Amino acid sequence: MYSWMLWFHIISMVSWFAVLFYLPRLFVYHVENGTNQGFIDVVEVMEMKIYKYIGVPAFWATLLSGIALIVMSTAHYGMNVFKMGGWMHAKLTLVAILIGYFFTLGHYRLKLKENTAYKSGKFFRIYNEVPTLLLIGIVALVIVKPF
Repeated sequence: MYSWMLWFHIISMVSWFAVLFYLPRLFVYHVENGTNQGFIDVVEVMEMKIYKYIGVPAFWATLLSGIALIVMSTAHYGMNVFKMGGWMHAKLTLVAILIGYFFTLGHYRLKLKENTAYKSGKFFRIYNEVPTLLLIGIVALVIVKPF
């Protein structure tokens, strides 16, 4: 059962990261084409559907399957998450930052829809790199377990 849960967790995480990578790129297009209302109308629908119908379910699937993996590891394999080493604490810290990042995307989506977001395309280009850096750190911690 653990292997199936791990499989589901990885699939969920990949789906969630697809949103984390793509949504800020849509924000760049949204901001940089603000005078083209037809384009904005289409992008706003895309932003909403990607966040609400893919991002939110993938987030919950990733979070809940991750918690299930921790519980299963503790119950079945006798591994306690608090005794796994500092790598797990560091990973969970990066995941917490990633969760906060995800909710900021929802915030910016609403601000862009209300036309009250005063961020530039350059800001969203840079902001788009945050999940990449977090993913690198999370995967490195899980694979290498440096401490």
